[in-house]
Amino acid sequence: MTKAEIASVLNDIGTLLELKGENPFKIRAYQTGARVVESLAEEELARRCAENSLVEVKGIGEALAQKISELQATGKLGFYEKLKASIPSGLVDLLQVPGVGPKKIRALQAKLGVDSLAKLQAACESGAVAALEGFGEKSQEKILEGIHNRERYSKRHLWVAAWETAEPILAGLRALPQVLRAEHAGSLRRRMETVGDLDFLVATVDPKPVADWFVAQTGVQEITARGETKASVRLQSGIQADLRLIPPEQFVFAWHHFTGSKDHNVQMRQRALGRGWSMSEWGLVPSAGEGTAKAKAEHAGRKTDITNEAALFKKLGLAFIPPELREGLGEIEAAETGGLPVLIEETDIRGAFHNHTTASDGHNTLEEMTAAAQALGWEYLGIADHSKSSVQARGLDEKRLAEQIATVRKLNASGKFTTHVFAGTECDILPDGRLDFADEVLAELDYVVVSVHSAFKQSRADMTARIIRAIENPHATMLGHLTGRLLLQREGYDVEADKIIDAAIAHRVVVELNANPWRLDLDWRLWRKAAGRGLLCAINPDAHDTAGLADFRHGVGAARKGWLTKEHVITTRSLVSIKRWLTDRKTG
Repeated sequence: MTKAEIASVLNDIGTLLELKGENPFKIRAYQTGARVVESLAEEELARRCAENSLVEVKGIGEALAQKISELQATGKLGFYEKLKASIPSGLVDLLQVPGVGPKKIRALQAKLGVDSLAKLQAACESGAVAALEGFGEKSQEKILEGIHNRERYSKRHLWVAAWETAEPILAGLRALPQVLRAEHAGSLRRRMETVGDLDFLVATVDPKPVADWFVAQTGVQEITARGETKASVRLQSGIQADLRLIPPEQFVFAWHHFTGSKDHNVQMRQRALGRGWSMSEWGLVPSAGEGTAKAKAEHAGRKTDITNEAALFKKLGLAFIPPELREGLGEIEAAETGGLPVLIEETDIRGAFHNHTTASDGHNTLEEMTAAAQALGWEYLGIADHSKSSVQARGLDEKRLAEQIATVRKLNASGKFTTHVFAGTECDILPDGRLDFADEVLAELDYVVVSVHSAFKQSRADMTARIIRAIENPHATMLGHLTGRLLLQREGYDVEADKIIDAAIAHRVVVELNANPWRLDLDWRLWRKAAGRGLLCAINPDAHDTAGLADFRHGVGAARKGWLTKEHVITTRSLVSIKRWLTDRKTG
């Protein structure tokens, strides 16, 4: 177990003991132990556990040292498991409601028999809680609101929603005179497709006014924590936001640490230790005999030549690792050997192919979409309205598709736009793997995106065979949203992605990275290996209106997480190159 995990268990024990009404001194011993463990360097904790010298650390007695060593060595603690088993799980659930602490829970259980969230809600709705001494109407209202918000608060959020929430907060922090530097961290900075909470770091020597602003800002629904170095709030959107106030000389170390991920940080600490350093959010401290809390506190005030993350990585013999890659998936080894890719940038994108107009279920006309693409500086835009089987999306039949092709050709000939328009279709892959249009119809198009829009419940084998059959059609140019997932709404259909990728490579079919923030499909976790084997990617926004074209940026973020370079992404190619590739694809 890591020190953070051990401290969490110790805090849990203190809370559970408080629920049982145990001796306050015993409760405080575990809470103090948690703080002491957090103050130790990871390596010192491991060393002291191995040497049985934890009792030498102030605040840790013999019994507590024994429990910490057991946790560190085995990841389990029999005492903790028995304690949890002795308390009804419903009582522990009550702790998740803001404003309901152990003392109130004991009172609610003793006087109203409340031992679950359902019973607490019922007691609030009946007015019984307000009648209890020490509660009242306002407490009852707050508890009831907390219960109603609990489900909403527990949800993850799309990256784009989290980003849109975070940006004005970050701007507000940077505008404060006490703030020397402010950044966001965590999964938002690493561009994870969904985000659990927001992490903000501020470098300051005057933290109180910054914390005051943070908890009082517009949009705060609830203050969940407030201290000298940290504040936490729940926003009206349901997302939690945490603020950490950092001395300027420690900022770079804290920013790296709180960006994560956990696996990346563990590997970085191991690397630092191998070079004689103890690494934490507080800085780099010589590991030999200087890992104590006292030494760390002394070291924290010293000036350092590490003023940015690039210098931190260099200190450990590494090239700078972009935040998107910090997942503990080989990025450190690559940074040591010069194997990190030059990741794709938003400015590399020259166009996109999977987009819709009012001809099917889009909200803007062909000309409006083309004008928007030109405003983005794109050299080309592909229009791929739905095919006839997508009745719900007003899919085009053969006659309407022929008319659209003619309109696209005429628009290009007019010279009205500098952006060239390619005529395509998003052609349904039917349940048996056939395509929705006959080959002679598909032959008239510049390109064909093939996608699944029906029969999602097919077996894994049938769905895989279905998609592969579509890929084998010589007119298939690209595969749209391979798994069909909708983040936070719908899991992807059951399919063998590796087999489909093999088929796409074999038949020179591009697989799109659908940049719609609800999709980001194909998942970034699959791209590094697939691209290394020769799979080409098209970053497509799947835009249904002019604003949706800008979603390509989310696709770039996901592509960066997948270690993709501009060479892996066909939509970074110039118009001349794309025309040549499409021609070769048709004739080859």
